[in-house]
Amino acid sequence: MTYLIDRRLQGKNKSAVNRERFLRRYKSQIKDAVGRAIKGRSITDVENGEKVSIPVKDVSEPSFGHAHGGVWEVVNPGNQEYQKGDQINRPKGGGGAGRGKAGNSDQLSEDDFIFELSREEFMNYFFEDLELPHMVKTQLTASTDFKNQRAGYNMSGTPSNIHVLRSLRGALGRRIAVGGGSRKRVTEAERELEALLLEGVPLQDPRVIELKKLIHHLHTRLLAIPFIDPFDLRYTNRVKVPKPMTQAVMFCIMDVSGSMDETRKDTAKRFFILLYLFLKRVYDKIDVVFIRHHTAATEVDEEEFFHSRESGGTVVSSALHLLDKIIDERFGAGNYNAYVAQASDGDNWDNDSVLCRQLLVNTIMPKVQYYTYVEITDGPPQNLWEQYSQVPDHHPHFAMQKIVTPADIYPVFRELFKKQPK
Repeated sequence: MTYLIDRRLQGKNKSAVNRERFLRRYKSQIKDAVGRAIKGRSITDVENGEKVSIPVKDVSEPSFGHAHGGVWEVVNPGNQEYQKGDQINRPKGGGGAGRGKAGNSDQLSEDDFIFELSREEFMNYFFEDLELPHMVKTQLTASTDFKNQRAGYNMSGTPSNIHVLRSLRGALGRRIAVGGGSRKRVTEAERELEALLLEGVPLQDPRVIELKKLIHHLHTRLLAIPFIDPFDLRYTNRVKVPKPMTQAVMFCIMDVSGSMDETRKDTAKRFFILLYLFLKRVYDKIDVVFIRHHTAATEVDEEEFFHSRESGGTVVSSALHLLDKIIDERFGAGNYNAYVAQASDGDNWDNDSVLCRQLLVNTIMPKVQYYTYVEITDGPPQNLWEQYSQVPDHHPHFAMQKIVTPADIYPVFRELFKKQPK
């Protein structure tokens, strides 16, 4: 068996192969370090890299050596302290020279092994076991799909891609170009020989013999021109072009009414930022639609969605009506998988909450693959929660969670988007 080791270096003399092997070997320790890092930073900083510390005991390598058993006689040159028969005290701490307990100034200790995860590696571990569940209508991929398309001809390729007609046409043109001068001289020599013979010049005449030798030499050169040369071969060239593929759209709906104070709005923003990073990380082609609502709903861009300070009363159904309209007008052709995430404090008019449940059950849910609702409140469930809790009875791809403090954002997010059993 032959093993091929890739020792090519990438960027600042770092071996990508060795780094990947190291990350696989200490995957559990790195995931624990990433989890600890998340607790110590804000959601908006979650996409940055991280310095990871691994205990020395976890990266220590086994070693082999000779056992020092039995009775040994040792000669220590330059000894001025011990005499024959003296007993040497055992080293303090029991750890041998060079290693001891931390905090003891008389002994040495080793620091933990520290290395830095790149942003790409950090996000890989952060979102490793999450997904957009219930992809039941169409298949999504995380990379762009391509199709092969003919794009002229190439001078190299596989035998199966040889274009016979184009190759023969090139060979004919080469033979005409290469042998053009010789054929012209042959024609002239043959005419001159014919004229001499018509004049009655004998065949033994030196001029006739010379012309015959020239004609024979030129015919030999023409016959030496190959019928087809490797230079003549032309291969069908095919290039990869992007192929239209099934896409996904994610709707982010946030309540910005007066009952949503700045703390709750900030929590909602953090949840959507985390969701937005997750979607951008997992899917290469996905549209994100941001909808803000109070008494009226409007579609806004990302900047306004996260930073606008507009507020008012609460009519949640306005956002659902706008959601239904956008799906029908822009994403209703069957080429998109639609996912919806809604954040609110649950405060709403009682009659409007009933209307919201009816809109979800009868209109919205049949058009989407997954709908998540997070209620941001530290009190008892609001009327919107009570109405929404009836939706899963009709549509199992509806999920609800409650967020009390910003510390609940990540656990709730993982619960909503955890991988489903196959």
